[in-house]
Order: sequence, then structure tokens, then C-alpha cells
Amino acid sequence: MRTEQLEYIAAVTRLGSLRRAAEELRVSQPALSETVRNLERELGVDLLERKRSGSTMSAQGRELLPHIARVLEALDRLRAAAGEQHRISRMVRVGTVNAATVPLLVPVVREFRATHPVTQVEVVGTQQTEIQRGLTEGGFDLGLVNHLAGDDVPAGLESSQLLRGRPVVCVHPDSPLAARRAITVEELISEPLVAMRSGYVMHRFVHRLLAGRDPVFSYSTDGAEMGKLMVAEGLGATVLPDFSVIGDPLERLGRITYRPIADDSTCVLLMLQRRRGDAVAQAAQDLHQGFVRRARKLNAISRAVSPTA
Repeated sequence: MRTEQLEYIAAVTRLGSLRRAAEELRVSQPALSETVRNLERELGVDLLERKRSGSTMSAQGRELLPHIARVLEALDRLRAAAGEQHRISRMVRVGTVNAATVPLLVPVVREFRATHPVTQVEVVGTQQTEIQRGLTEGGFDLGLVNHLAGDDVPAGLESSQLLRGRPVVCVHPDSPLAARRAITVEELISEPLVAMRSGYVMHRFVHRLLAGRDPVFSYSTDGAEMGKLMVAEGLGATVLPDFSVIGDPLERLGRITYRPIADDSTCVLLMLQRRRGDAVAQAAQDLHQGFVRRARKLNAISRAVSPTA
């Protein structure tokens, strides 16, 4: 067994494609495919499920992936101890539903970068179902997802609650809604609404909140960050968890603000998820702990600002 075989299989898993892995590793696709097949023959298992849409880890491959990651990390430590100048950088992949990006994710990645200078962090914004599929198949190391209170966690994943908040209406400071202490559903539908696409937790919440009533006009967007930008440009209002708005750069600059929804007590949870199992790459463990520490700080600030929250 050669270490390059483990490097190759890790790249294919992360990128989901033999072609993309070959491009990143700067080897020919046939050579990469043959190297992976040699490793499969040596181990006696099919590590990949090869489909027209791409390659994903097989069930047996998913069981071995954490061990492969640990071997590669040990190799990095050996090279570092030997004083080798060129160290192969690892990558931790984080799937996020965008609503968690600011102000939680950016400070955590900045802190992680300071202590793990050769480990890359790839942040992928996508829907919750895609994040959980990626965690299960080994394509993501960590996932940030929103849950409404009472939602089930998929089997095979473990979750840590990071933030607890409530849905709020995010509006432009010049909007008539900004003059309200709380915004009713009737007031919300009287303004253009920037809605999240189907597949996002906030789409499900708003659909339930409106109970079949339609806003005067609506947009549809993919994720909270675009929604906040549209609000900042005065195109309408959107409904997001308060932890996605409070502390956002646009909120700090006075480009957006928020108001609670009248007569609504819904709880939104920001959860950090990872695949259940003991063998977890050290870099992913360290980033996981970084999220937990940052969430504790944000929760402490929230309690100080609003003691009754």
C-alpha cells in the first residue's frame, strides 16, 4: 500500500468525481482510476460506487474513510517533525445552510486558520438534505443546519446545538415595517417578500406562518445571504432566524434591521452535525470545537443583551 493511494481516494471522495480529483492532483484520469482500483484489490473491498453522475464512497468505504484520514494526518505530522519544507495540505469540508455563515462561521474559520496553517477549509453553501447526505457519504466533515424545534436528526449523524433563536422579519431601516415593535402576518404580506426556496427550513416555516395567504409580491432566493442583500437594496423583507441577522455586517452597517413576529413563539436551532463514529480526523475535531466555543460566546452575548431570552 502506498500513501498516494490514500491521497487519491481521499480526493475522489471529497470532490465526488474521478475527473475533478485527477485535475486537482495533476494526474491522468486513467492513472488515478487504476491506482484506486489497485487499492480496492489490496483491501478486498469496493471503496467507490461509480455512477455517471460521479463517484461516491460505498458503505464499506465510508467505514474506512476516518481511518484513511488518520493515516494521512499522521503522515503530515511525520513530515513536519522531519522538517520537510513541502507539506501536503489537508482539507476540512463544511456544509452550511448559509443562515449560519455570519457571524458564527467566519470567526471560527479565522481562528482555525491561525492554528492549522496547512489545512484548508472548504465551505459549501447548500440545502440541509444535501449537507446530511454529504455527511453520511463522507463528502462533508461537518454540517451547519437549521432545525425547527421537534425536527428529527437522521440516523447515523450526531448533533450539537450551537444557537437557539427565533424567526424574525429582516427589513430595510427605511421600510414602514421598521417602525413596528413587532410585525403581524397581515403587515408582512402587505410588503414584497424575499422567500427562501423549497428545501430550506425557513421556507417551511414561512409557508406554515402564512397559512395559504400570499404576499403582495414575492421573490425566491437560494439562501439567507442573498436574501439579506436584497433586503439591503430595498427590494422587500425576508424571514430568517435572529442569529442569522444579529451581528451580520449589513446589520452592523445599518443596511438591514429586524423585528419579531407578533404572536409567534417558534424556536429555531442551529445544529452542528457530523457522522457518528469514533474515528474522526483531528482537524475536523478541532474545527468542531471551534464552533462550540464560538457559539458559547455568542450565547453569552445574547443573554447579556436580553436577559429574559
